[in-house]
Amino acid sequence: MSASSPVAVAIQPATLADIPTIITLAEATWEPTYRFILSKEQIDYMYRVIYTPASLHRQMTDDQHSFLLLLVEGHPAGYASFSPLLTGEDLYKLHKIYVLPSHQGQGLGQRLVEEVENAVRAAGGHTLELNVNRYNPAVSFYERLGYQRHREDDIPIGPYWMNDFILRKELA
Repeated sequence: MSASSPVAVAIQPATLADIPTIITLAEATWEPTYRFILSKEQIDYMYRVIYTPASLHRQMTDDQHSFLLLLVEGHPAGYASFSPLLTGEDLYKLHKIYVLPSHQGQGLGQRLVEEVENAVRAAGGHTLELNVNRYNPAVSFYERLGYQRHREDDIPIGPYWMNDFILRKELA
């Protein structure tokens, strides 16, 4: 493939059968994302809580999280998940968005966020909210995409705390 050839990018809904793929992507993205923000112990603890097959199954079924897979040249390169925040409201939450470190800086994260925003609009949502650690460089990424600081929240996760900004974007 020449340098000028376009890269084939696809974003598709994930199913329960994609849980192993999501876990593989999480294994490759989780530690590099948080290594400069959280302790190794906290990273390991949170990963064990969020990314077991049983936990992801529960998120997709009981919690009604919709997962999207990002494919580059047919290979999984990232994922996102979102859901309504409150039943019967037009407020949705972006729970997860991760792109492989080898694929960052190529506009793929922005494409994934835009796909989530489109899916939320299609479902009747008007506002998308997300949590981001206050020390995560991704804060500026979300702000460039039009998300604004709504409030701060300190969330207990087991014996640890997540010190987050809650960002929101009104979807037109």
